Amino acid sequence: MEKETLFDKFFRDSNGNIVIAQPPNPPILVWGVASLLKLIFTSGLTNVGLDLIAFGSLFTWAWLELFQGVNYFRRTLGLVVLVGFVGLRIFSYNPV
Repeated sequence: MEKETLFDKFFRDSNGNIVIAQPPNPPILVWGVASLLKLIFTSGLTNVGLDLIAFGSLFTWAWLELFQGVNYFRRTLGLVVLVGFVGLRIFSYNPV
């Protein structure tokens, strides 16, 4: 039996496949659509609603990757996106 290397733990899934990118899952698709629609509806309640949907769906994607990612790379990616995106929201918050 071969010893599992750090590379294997970080990049391989439970079937031994190297997984870096995957087909988009629903939260990423929703985030993409909401983000594109925000470019069309640039102000008003529609923009605010789309912003909430985009944030919520990207947060959901990152959370799922962090706790259910197929390998350590995907889990690390989820953590980086979660911390980075929430951090950007906190530091760019501008109360009216």
